[in-house]
Amino acid sequence: MRTGIGIVFSCAGLLAGCASLPPQPSYTSSSLSPISEVRGGVFAHDALSPERGSADASVEVLFNKPWTSTDPLWSALLPRPDAGATVNFVGKTSEAYAGVAWDYNVTDRVFVGSSFGGSVNNGVAGKNIPPGRNAMGCNWSFRESGTVGYRLTPNWSVMGTVEHMSNAGFCDENRGLTNGGLRLGYTF
Repeated sequence: MRTGIGIVFSCAGLLAGCASLPPQPSYTSSSLSPISEVRGGVFAHDALSPERGSADASVEVLFNKPWTSTDPLWSALLPRPDAGATVNFVGKTSEAYAGVAWDYNVTDRVFVGSSFGGSVNNGVAGKNIPPGRNAMGCNWSFRESGTVGYRLTPNWSVMGTVEHMSNAGFCDENRGLTNGGLRLGYTF
């Protein structure tokens, strides 16, 4: 019984704390375009894998939220659809992806973000893995990312991002791929 009461008080405290959350961007369209932000940059290609030693170009498009809310909790929880690609400069594993992304303003300028979705890749998926390549297992995977960013202006931001793709053990091999680097973002 005490555990149930503790859970109720914890949830009430969480909801009360949400009233003091900093305001989140509403991502409502200021134009007819469904795009709310574009991000691009350069990643170090999986520094701990057989494919290490090269770089990737990263491009991402974030779309307006399908729904908006004036409530800070709901605004933080509602994701934006995203789509993008990470392309290796020397022909190692590249990916294209789509999913959903969340951003949270820590301050007026500092924000954190995450994303989750699916991806397709051109990695080695068979049993015979050439030297210097990852054993991806299959050419589809899950993709997640984490971002810490700083708004230079209301439109421009710089961010550090780490992304990981993996088939979560659904295929025979599952080496996965983890890239990280810097990106610039432009919010419309």
